Amino acid sequence: MVAVAILAAGKGTRMRSDLPKVLHLLGGRSLVERVLIGCQALQPERQLAIVGYQAHRVKAAMVDYPDLEFVEQTQQLGTGHAVQQLLPHLADFQGDLLVLNGDVPLLRPETLIALLQTHQQHQNAATILTAQIANPQGYGRVFCDSNNLLQEIIEDRDCTDNQRQNLRVNAGIYCFNWQKLQEVLPKLQSNNSQQEYYITDAVNFLSPVMVYDVADDREILGINDRRQLATAYEILQARIKDNWMAAGVTMIDPDSVTIDDTVSIGVDAIIEPQTHLRGNTTIGSGSRIGPNSLVENSQIGTNVTLMYSVVVDSSIGNNANVGPFAHIRQQGSVGESCRVGNFVELKKSTIGDNTNIAHLSYIGDATVGDRVNIGAGTITVNYDGKNKHQTIIGNFTRIGSNNTLVAPLNIGAQVTTAAGSTIVSDIPDDCLAIARSHQTIKPGWRPKWHQD
Repeated sequence: MVAVAILAAGKGTRMRSDLPKVLHLLGGRSLVERVLIGCQALQPERQLAIVGYQAHRVKAAMVDYPDLEFVEQTQQLGTGHAVQQLLPHLADFQGDLLVLNGDVPLLRPETLIALLQTHQQHQNAATILTAQIANPQGYGRVFCDSNNLLQEIIEDRDCTDNQRQNLRVNAGIYCFNWQKLQEVLPKLQSNNSQQEYYITDAVNFLSPVMVYDVADDREILGINDRRQLATAYEILQARIKDNWMAAGVTMIDPDSVTIDDTVSIGVDAIIEPQTHLRGNTTIGSGSRIGPNSLVENSQIGTNVTLMYSVVVDSSIGNNANVGPFAHIRQQGSVGESCRVGNFVELKKSTIGDNTNIAHLSYIGDATVGDRVNIGAGTITVNYDGKNKHQTIIGNFTRIGSNNTLVAPLNIGAQVTTAAGSTIVSDIPDDCLAIARSHQTIKPGWRPKWHQD
């Protein structure tokens, strides 16, 4: 059996934020959520988060993880003190305890699996994740023998100058035999410069203790300030984009693109420069997205072209052509083979297949049928100052340029409306609607101020 404990009690003073450090976002997910997701491959029987600073906010942010248990650490007196809080919660647990940090979000599941396997295969009392890095400043140093059996861990602040020359560092990730750890946790003392209880001191009472070196030291990057948060984002983005390019996605300028790891992209898709794909987004195969586009929580079909546009919480059908400078939002749905063109905004509207809205239009709270053409400059007047109202346009209808459609309104199928019309009443199928004033010409007329 395996239990996972995530240390998530700290404030994160160097973040200069009222938000608890573990709730800062990295690629659309909080740091602590990334840690939790990273250990799911272990299929742990118990998952516990040790919380302290603004614990109520951390709990509220993790509401989508009902199996996560919360343990209060009312005073933050070090990592050893945090793990001590588990004693009453895991009193009857038998198995291994994996201790993770809520601000170390880049650990790969493969690394955690290898750490656990090393721990169990050697029947260790404890196994510590380590790395050898070129600049170990700030990390505790780990000293071990040729068999990777631990000899000593010394915190950076407590190291001598000679000890600081050791490049093997403690990643702050531990796997313990819980029964053995239970016995030594009460023995921890705070005889150090910070007067804190270190979990690293527990290993002095345990045997055997082994270290496991992670191959890529970037996995153990801890987030203590905004600069490190930005560095972690760069690392995460490089992983995501490398994976998609290996899977058959073309990126014209990867360094200018950002992609959340919740995004799915089909083969032969092309992602143009300055494009950002976020949230639960799907890009179909053969689609060309960008340049300069944002797609968030949206589904884009196959062979879609979308350039210089924003699509949020919406869907685009196969073979559609969107942009430049289109904005589709709030459950907008564009059918197959549609054209949504220059400076068109769609809000909470459903557009049928093979429909064109090519220029300078606003379509809000509308249902538009198949093979409809919306002329340039057309708007739906959907808001009366208090309520939003629906516009319905039937199949094969042609809306003239510069039309104003005052909702609520039902326009039938195979209707044509004249250019410049203001439509305020329902229109039946198969007719022409003209709703504009007659042109008046007054020869010789000038404004009064120009008559002198």
